[in-house]
Order: sequence, then C-alpha cells, then structure tokens
Amino acid sequence: MDYIKAFVIGGLFCVIAQLLIDKTKLTPARILVSYVVAGVILGALGLYQPLVDFAGAGATVPLTGFGNLLAKGVHKAVAEQGLLGTLTGGISAASAGISAAIFFGLLIALIFKPKEKS
Repeated sequence: MDYIKAFVIGGLFCVIAQLLIDKTKLTPARILVSYVVAGVILGALGLYQPLVDFAGAGATVPLTGFGNLLAKGVHKAVAEQGLLGTLTGGISAASAGISAAIFFGLLIALIFKPKEKS
C-alpha cells in the first residue's frame, strides 16, 4: 500500500505541473522553482510533514520535498546556531543530495558524448 500512496501523490505532483505547462504561460523552469518555493513555505508552516508521513517517497522525492528539506534544515540550524543558521541550515541539510546530483551529473557527462541539435 505504501507504494501505491507514493505513486499517487508523486503522480499528482506531475499532473499539476503538466496542467500548469499546458494551461498557463509559465515556463518549466518557473514551475520547478515554484515547486521548491511551495515546499519551503509548506515545510516552514508545518503543513508538508503530514503529506510526507502519508506518502513517503511520493512526497520527499519531488522538488517540493527538496524545498521541505531546506526549510527543516534552516529551522534546525536556527535553533542550534541562531541567525547564522538561516544561511547554513538549508545547504547542510541538503548537502548529500546536492553532492550526489553533481557527482552523477559529472559521471554521465564523462560517459556520454553530447551531440549538436540539428
């Protein structure tokens, strides 16, 4: 049942993004940034955690989950370090994911050769 919940919630995020692409003039980049910002806002307000508890990876893997992770990291760092935590908390919390993205991006770039568009 956990897999079904994750699939439905993750798919719902994709459906919403596709509708925004099809029905508005928003670019995909703006939609992606909006998802991260929405995750930060919902995470900061404590509204995103119930969705994470319900859907698991269906809520933590999309970009809204990344925004939620940033908000949780800032909240924790502010509690520990004070105002300085606003600058360091989000990056510290997301450092493993960011490092993995950079590493695997580099690895794929070394393995495959890009071709020019025709």
